[in-house]
Amino acid sequence: MKSRTARAVLVFSFISTVVAQDSGWPRQLNKEGATLILYQPQIDSWNNFKDLDWRFAFSLTPPRGKPVVGVGTMHATTDVNPENDMVVLTNLQVKSINFPSLDASSAAQMDQLARTFLPPTFSISMRRLVACAPKKETAPTVALRNDPPAIFVSNNPAVLLFVDGQPKYAPIPNTKLEFVVNTSWPVFLDRPKSQYYVLVDKQWMNAGALEGPWSPTNKLHKDMEKLPGDPQWAPLKSVIPPLPANAPAPKVFFSQLPGEVILFDGPPIYSKIPGTQLTYVTNTASNLFFHAPSQQYYYLTAGRWFRASSLQGPWTYATPNLPADFALIPPHSPASRVLESVPGTEEAKDAVLLAQIPTTMVVNPSAAAAQAKVTYIGEPKFAPIEGTSLSYATNTADKVIGVGNDYYLCLQGIWFVSASPQGPWKTATSVPQVIYTIPPTSPVYNVTYVTQTVVPGGNVQSSYTAGYLGGFIAGTAVGAIVASGSGYYYPPYIGYPAFGYPVYAPYAGTYGGAAYSTAHGAYGVTQTAYGSYGSATRAAQYNPYTGTYARGGSVSTPYGSASAAQAYNPYTGAYGAHASGSSPSSQWGSSVVSKGGQTVYGQHTTTAQGTTGSIQTSSGGKAAGASTAYGNTAVGKTASNDMYAGHDGNVYKNTGSGWQKYDNGSWSNVSKPSSSSLQGAQQRSAGGWGGASGKSAVAAPEGMNQEFQNRQRGAQSSQRFEQARGGSGGHAGGFGGRRR
Repeated sequence: MKSRTARAVLVFSFISTVVAQDSGWPRQLNKEGATLILYQPQIDSWNNFKDLDWRFAFSLTPPRGKPVVGVGTMHATTDVNPENDMVVLTNLQVKSINFPSLDASSAAQMDQLARTFLPPTFSISMRRLVACAPKKETAPTVALRNDPPAIFVSNNPAVLLFVDGQPKYAPIPNTKLEFVVNTSWPVFLDRPKSQYYVLVDKQWMNAGALEGPWSPTNKLHKDMEKLPGDPQWAPLKSVIPPLPANAPAPKVFFSQLPGEVILFDGPPIYSKIPGTQLTYVTNTASNLFFHAPSQQYYYLTAGRWFRASSLQGPWTYATPNLPADFALIPPHSPASRVLESVPGTEEAKDAVLLAQIPTTMVVNPSAAAAQAKVTYIGEPKFAPIEGTSLSYATNTADKVIGVGNDYYLCLQGIWFVSASPQGPWKTATSVPQVIYTIPPTSPVYNVTYVTQTVVPGGNVQSSYTAGYLGGFIAGTAVGAIVASGSGYYYPPYIGYPAFGYPVYAPYAGTYGGAAYSTAHGAYGVTQTAYGSYGSATRAAQYNPYTGTYARGGSVSTPYGSASAAQAYNPYTGAYGAHASGSSPSSQWGSSVVSKGGQTVYGQHTTTAQGTTGSIQTSSGGKAAGASTAYGNTAVGKTASNDMYAGHDGNVYKNTGSGWQKYDNGSWSNVSKPSSSSLQGAQQRSAGGWGGASGKSAVAAPEGMNQEFQNRQRGAQSSQRFEQARGGSGGHAGGFGGRRR
């Protein structure tokens, strides 16, 4: 494990250096006495997540001249880096530049000046881009299982003792004790006396049955003193004999199916949500709401809504028929974090589009295959995949699929093939189509979201989307959302090797991420945010042992971990230990994933050259930027990101109280549109994936209002992503990036 960690650190140290971040808009570029201020792109189309067409408003000031505003349209190729929430634009092509207030001769001169600022690349936050991109009316969905988990409620510190199915017991040599194999908790049984012992943080508790009731104890079976001498139980040395209790004992809930704990810090405290008939609970990490007209509680977990008339249940699935008030939650409300899981909202549409954006890696086949290894618990064992002619390996954490006489391994988002389940492995040049018929009822279903092809030069290109990492698109009559996990329960594998202890190998679970927590974080804290690529399927890891020992795994972000000391994603097997985290391909190290001589992700080798810095103006404006061969770049806050390019070739500005149009060198208020122009604007805004293009007579307020909302939503989503990943540093992006 240490070697994997070292490789994760190596790769992520490199990534954090070379991948630019979106440091805000508008962006300012100074060159030879001229200044260009570029406002955030407005997306017209993004075909196959590669070909981007967009409009942008800008202000251009020539040397010793006055600023002039204009509108440009451009085309570019995009390289997506979901781990850093970045999209790098390359192969930039200017389609048109228009200066609505200039005559033909002056416009031609300013056109030439503007084109000199064109960089080879620039970067934008993926979330900003997605918020502004046109959305398809439909998305590819999958039939998930949405049965409610076991849901427990407590006003005091509590934990969930989860035993994965019927308890399996194994003896502990040289003692009269047994332990429960199929749980991540240290649970011991004195069978003659029917006494169970469990360690919660550093406090021992006992009970006459797994179901409880559990009570704190300072008296253990005498054979417990032998445990620290066994390497399997050596981490318990610091708590045997028991330590004096320094905190109230938590309540212990028991479940044999994945469950959730709604934990309050004292009695629930409710806060009203303006403009709705909803209240939400503020003293819990859970997303819990109360809808006054229906007198129903609504609880969001794993991207799914459940409701009940009482906190004690029974709970039923409620995502398809949420009250309309949920879609009315104001974007700036603390409760707005759930909007990505409310069907039909713009936030949910953004999340669904994010879930479809592929992460692409270009690998050297021989280098990748050299590190492909599978560890089985004993000899390989396979079970059939229901509804297919395939089988899958049950006694390994890796995804090995039997296809006829061959075996396919999906490891860290890359496919390998071998004539033997134990290898040696070759990097697959293609994947049998029958693999993509695996149903979500199978624990290896997530591999159907990974594709692979050969690219010119002999390398292999692998692509995966959010489903590989546990984020699945589910449809409702109102709209699609992204849910975490398939909802199906996959029984664990328990192996009994010839020597040593039994091995418990659980599969990724939909629920349970928030099952081990207290209000003050005394026993571990989880956090779930909703959406995709780090917002739909994130749950901080938990460790029911003392922080130094664990036999189970926990789900982290879909791309590994973000700002976590350690993380393990059971869908992919990715492990990492670093402040920046891990990703599905991090363990491959610097010798595998490469392109253009750079050894890291194939699509992620853009870097900002030069020095970084910051400035602050006397009026309070702020900027961050880089000094490059293409001029001095800054992300300027001297003006709000409030200027927009209209489809009609004009420039519009949002004043906060209305819209203005730039006309003949000055700004004038835009009149309210007629009903006919408003109808045309609505028809064009519903034009779907291709977006609008060319000039039109759409009145600016109606044409721009949605653009304004998209821009605000994208900025908020991008900020949340940065906060969730710990606000890690990086070079200022924007103009000045140099493609390697």
